[in-house]
Amino acid sequence: MKLYISHDTARAHTAILYKTIYTNLTLTPFPPTAFHFLAGLGSGCTTAFLLQPADLLKTRVQQSGSRSTTISHVLRQILDGPTPIRQLWRGTTPSVIRTGFGSALYFGMLNSMRSYAARLPSLPVAAGLTKNTAGAGVGAGSSNTSSALPKLGNVANLASGAAARVAAGFIMNPVTVLKVRYESSYYAYTSLAGAAKHILAQEGARGFFAGFGATAVRDAPYAGLYVLVYEQAKAKLGELKQASVVLERGAEALHVPTATSAAGTNFVSGVVAAVSATALTNPFDAIKTRLQLMPAKYGNMVKAAAMMLREEGVRSMFAGLSLRIGRKAISSALAWTVYEEMIRRAETLV
Repeated sequence: MKLYISHDTARAHTAILYKTIYTNLTLTPFPPTAFHFLAGLGSGCTTAFLLQPADLLKTRVQQSGSRSTTISHVLRQILDGPTPIRQLWRGTTPSVIRTGFGSALYFGMLNSMRSYAARLPSLPVAAGLTKNTAGAGVGAGSSNTSSALPKLGNVANLASGAAARVAAGFIMNPVTVLKVRYESSYYAYTSLAGAAKHILAQEGARGFFAGFGATAVRDAPYAGLYVLVYEQAKAKLGELKQASVVLERGAEALHVPTATSAAGTNFVSGVVAAVSATALTNPFDAIKTRLQLMPAKYGNMVKAAAMMLREEGVRSMFAGLSLRIGRKAISSALAWTVYEEMIRRAETLV
């Protein structure tokens, strides 16, 4: 005896089955911190190399107090000089080291902080989320989200992002100082070793931490705002995609994001987060660059800000903003997308 079931009935039963499985699914624990470190290292090194010309142009624009110094002017100077391609990638080694290991430290510490925070019973997770056994927040049907990372509330996202970035920035600040001075035309360094010896001889060990105050003031709100906006954007985009699927296929449809749709959501969210956070924190980046280039002249963050405003006006606080937005939008979005995809794929193997 054969039993025939209509196509609509079969689809409805399949949807109910999938919903039951995904709602009650206990997700595999996240990969160890070491893997998050390696994933961050890979994404950071890749983006640093590809976007080094933009970083160099930003440093050259910010180093000058002349209002006539524009991106096109600096670029023309480099292109008209000898070995323009080599000059555009000047400082790539310290940049890759700084961004690569900085990203590795940041992502590793950020995941540890967020995973720990998600396990705290008194800490609320984001609206509509529940905790799984690994401590990560997953939705009622986590298939709706493009994220493979722990989910927290807005305050916890803001605090964990800021704390992880400042800690990573402190560790990598000596490399940042070498990178900025190597990129700048103020110094004629021919090697990183020579630059390190000169800084140590002229300024002592303290010279390697020039501008850290401004860096921390810039990075803490930037990273906190980035994680906050990034998670919010992903949630909103996920809701819009889910709503479009329901309208197209009916209320019983279950939307399970493909790797392509998840990566697209993460990339767009990264761009939105980077543009927002960069625009708000650019004055601290401009101050940080001056302190790292000329610590003897500018002294500290407050003095540097006062001198820049008095001598050059408010415009000096937003020097290099367009370059920084362009670079941050691409680098942050690319780094987070690659990182999340590596974590997502790792989860399917453990």
